[in-house]
Amino acid sequence: MTSKLIDRRDLDFVLFDLLGAEELFQRPRFAEHDRAGAAAILDLAESIAADHFATHNKKADQNEPRFENGQAIVIPEVSEALARFREAGFFGATAEAAEGGLQLPLTIANAAMALFQAANVGTTAYPFLTIGARNLLRAHGTPELAARFLPAMTEGRFFGTMCLSEPQAGSSLADITTRAEPQADGTYRLFGRKMWISAGEHELSDNIVHMVLAKMPGAPAGAKGISLFLAPKYLLNDDGSIGARNDVTLAGLNHKMGYRGTTNCLLNFGEGAFSPQGAPGAVGYLVGAPHQGLAAMFLMMNEARIGVGLGATALGYAGYQHALDYAKSRPQGRPLGAKDPSTPQVPIIAHPDVRRLLLSQKAFVEGALAFVLYCARLVDDGETHPDSDKRAEAGLLLELLTPIAKSWPSSFCLAANDMAIQVHGGYGYTRDYMVEQLYRDNRLNPIHEGTHGVQALDLMGRKLGLAGGKALHLFLTEVEASAAQGIAAGGALARHGGALKQACADIARIAAQFRPDMLEKAAPFLDAFGHVAIAWIWLRQALLLQGREDDFARGKRAACAFFFDWELPKIAPVFALLDADDWRLSALDAAVFG
Repeated sequence: MTSKLIDRRDLDFVLFDLLGAEELFQRPRFAEHDRAGAAAILDLAESIAADHFATHNKKADQNEPRFENGQAIVIPEVSEALARFREAGFFGATAEAAEGGLQLPLTIANAAMALFQAANVGTTAYPFLTIGARNLLRAHGTPELAARFLPAMTEGRFFGTMCLSEPQAGSSLADITTRAEPQADGTYRLFGRKMWISAGEHELSDNIVHMVLAKMPGAPAGAKGISLFLAPKYLLNDDGSIGARNDVTLAGLNHKMGYRGTTNCLLNFGEGAFSPQGAPGAVGYLVGAPHQGLAAMFLMMNEARIGVGLGATALGYAGYQHALDYAKSRPQGRPLGAKDPSTPQVPIIAHPDVRRLLLSQKAFVEGALAFVLYCARLVDDGETHPDSDKRAEAGLLLELLTPIAKSWPSSFCLAANDMAIQVHGGYGYTRDYMVEQLYRDNRLNPIHEGTHGVQALDLMGRKLGLAGGKALHLFLTEVEASAAQGIAAGGALARHGGALKQACADIARIAAQFRPDMLEKAAPFLDAFGHVAIAWIWLRQALLLQGREDDFARGKRAACAFFFDWELPKIAPVFALLDADDWRLSALDAAVFG
């Protein structure tokens, strides 16, 4: 095992065998790339991740950012790692070549990003947010605003954030109170507080570009009145150089159980610490149309949701790599039935329950990796497929599956991290081994970018009926086609195909009989839907590997069989619960909770 990040054999198999990424290089947008070049980019990402990100992961966790004199102080290794990331061009991995980017398919770029997230998710959060803010600005900013900020963000000299939540609002963005007052020169002055802002303040870049949700005077009530603004830490002079400090200040740092290398901030806008151009308020520039800010921000939010799922997968995968390495090297006990204490101990991977824990992790993390990269392929197809109907279908599938891509890995790759601790036994919850930190880091992802419950409501309440149910029909059609291939293949694959076909029928039935009161059970439904999606991606892998008898193929088949036999049956009680109409959580009196 060369690194404890992500198995490159698996990554290459998913990209080029399962997802057919090589086909993307035939499209005009990606014609400058080929498989050899993509492999070299992944090699470079793996090298930088292993040598410059993983090496300070534990130090960053043990030395959180400090709040000193209004600044967030971060250990120097973070800056050094991000300089390597910048020099390699990864800030502009998917950006247009004409704008200084590498113009890679997102499928390849996300595979590279997963390596960085597996190595050090706290440091990777800075470019992760910057890339999302850059894409948002390019899609919705005016040409003048884009010209002033995009080049520096593509290069990685300016970092970015998303400023959505507020102390009193949480996930309920309709309740934000940050206000934007129009000025005679066409700019706005922002006043308010933003909470939980990752990468909101630091000295790692020349500037920080905040993408801020706020409301103009007289705006419609609720979410319909939200607008989007760009508020930089430093204003720019007419020649593009760094100018005066904007009135965006750090009020304090939040201290989370994971992602400790990422500054997480309470930011004040317009508190008067600075008065740019002699007037109160933080200078902001409108991005997109007035009162359409939430719709615009969804571009960054949905991109971040897939990225959070990718990060959760990477953390689970890294935990599995550590657990596998430990299980192979740790001698303890003897085989079942062995009575002679004088015989040598065996590595713990010989014990059935350790194998159960390892195979569970493998099934979760390798299945999740294939699925989230499939979602990245949908992005590429939605933007570049030569057939306009296929572009539209890819867009619909992506909308349907985004809640799954965010939340299923955040739950089940976290479960994999829990099992990695279990494999390590008593050592697992000590700081001597990485698995306890990986668990803490991953525990944030069920909350990041919309909680599991929020994603479940989106899936069941909105996405099942998307385009009159067309999105769901497209997905079930694809899954049923793979199920039919499995049935035709015979043997274990036929059994898996039959189980998957039945699961599709169950999802279709629930969608057809949907009632609003069923939203109370949306969270277990998301888990069940996600299990079907992961089972499908596992069956596709097993079908591709028919006839191969090398260790890699046998390992894939074992994980596929394990998921179908141990995990997929768990969805039956969920569908039974959804069929029943005698459970009403909302009808319970609050007093029953004590």
